Amino acid sequence: MADTINTEKENGQGNEQENERQDSKKILWRARKRLWCGLPFTFTVYSMSRDRLFIKRGVLSIQEDEVRLYRIRDISLRRTFLQRLFGLGTLNVCSTDSNLRDFKIINIPRSKEVKEQLSEMVEAERQRKRVSARELMGSHEEMNEEDFDDFDNQA
Repeated sequence: MADTINTEKENGQGNEQENERQDSKKILWRARKRLWCGLPFTFTVYSMSRDRLFIKRGVLSIQEDEVRLYRIRDISLRRTFLQRLFGLGTLNVCSTDSNLRDFKIINIPRSKEVKEQLSEMVEAERQRKRVSARELMGSHEEMNEEDFDDFDNQA
């Protein structure tokens, strides 16, 4: 009887993990980079799932990048005069990802709404992963030797 209870618990955990995988694959937002006049004649597509942000570029040779949402440190919005006329904006994203450190999501429609949605999802993912701001700070490689206290040389 104890074996069946353990099996049911394992199946329950397996189903939860499978549901979590399915949720992380579901695309919640997708937009194509636009030209300055708002026309979608570019080959860059931005998309976001519950835990990742994707950037896909190219036609014949395709480059796909992704960053985990909990790695995003800062998001800012910039809207030039022309972008405001055509309802576009550019998001500047700073992350701790090794490949995509700082990047831009360029000329997207409804940029203010996207910024708010992205910001909320980043916070939710940090809480879900239990990541604190301290863990998002730079690595030791980025720090100078002056940043560390030298206790060995003190009295």
